[in-house]
Amino acid sequence: MRIRKLGRTGLEVSALCLGCMSFGEPGRGDHEWTLGEDDSRAVIRHALERGVNFFDTANVYSNGSSEQIVGRALRDMASRDEVVVATKLFYRMRPGANGQGLSRRAVFSELDASLKRLGMDHVDLYQIHRWDPNTPIEETLEALNDVVRMGKARYIGASSMFAWQFAKALGIQRRNGWARFVSMQNHLNLLYREEEREMIPLCLDEGVGTIPWSPLARGRLSRRSAAGTARGDTDATLLGRFPAGMESDERIIDAAAGVAARRGVPQAQVALAWVAQHDGVTAPIIGATKTAHIDDAVAALDLGLDADEIATLEKPYVPRVVIGHA
Repeated sequence: MRIRKLGRTGLEVSALCLGCMSFGEPGRGDHEWTLGEDDSRAVIRHALERGVNFFDTANVYSNGSSEQIVGRALRDMASRDEVVVATKLFYRMRPGANGQGLSRRAVFSELDASLKRLGMDHVDLYQIHRWDPNTPIEETLEALNDVVRMGKARYIGASSMFAWQFAKALGIQRRNGWARFVSMQNHLNLLYREEEREMIPLCLDEGVGTIPWSPLARGRLSRRSAAGTARGDTDATLLGRFPAGMESDERIIDAAAGVAARRGVPQAQVALAWVAQHDGVTAPIIGATKTAHIDDAVAALDLGLDADEIATLEKPYVPRVVIGHA
């Protein structure tokens, strides 16, 4: 497994990050395709065996049970000093006032709740899951600076937002001498490349590492059709963002299938290799519900797409409406 620095920090992470949204107690969230604890532990163990040291979860995943499963598994299977654990806050965790968002109260209370579920005294990377239009960004950034100074989070990061918002936040952090965002968890795959316009150039200029989510477009890029899988049939977000039958998407998927056939590798490896080779990418965040998904992802790191193959994959792309920021 290749090891990379996260942005301009000294933090060393595997070139793949295991996304943990697939792990959660049945009935604890709105995803019908999540794995229970035993199956989740098998995937986590295999990831560790293949050299993955970077794990990304969130308070909202399966209403907290993802953090619980990940925390227990890592305590049993790895040394805390050898793994990099990331979690996030923003989305609603309970009904009523103060149940979501990025207020100072939320930053402190949700981090404490996440640490309790994880069974840890700190996280390595604490991320804002989205931009909160209802809280002054200065309030959020000062609170994040404070949790870093307290030692409850070693680094802080952000996730999908507009580049002007991220630039504003980085500027405020710089002016105040506050802990800066070291990573951007953005939306990037062969079917969605709008991040190439402003966000990725901004991150390259600022020395921020990118850890893209959904590198396989929630499975659309791993096969010619997502139909017939639990996630493909029930994931409303997938069906809304990447509906079957969109002509440009189908051409891209066919191009990936063609490159895969010529290479003699699974289509998912080609799509993931494209993301992993992209400028500024530190570690794509992969979702896995089978140990074979980990093996495919590790193999993708060594695939080494050439310039002609990249051109073939990129040529069918058609600009699309910005998605994933809400």
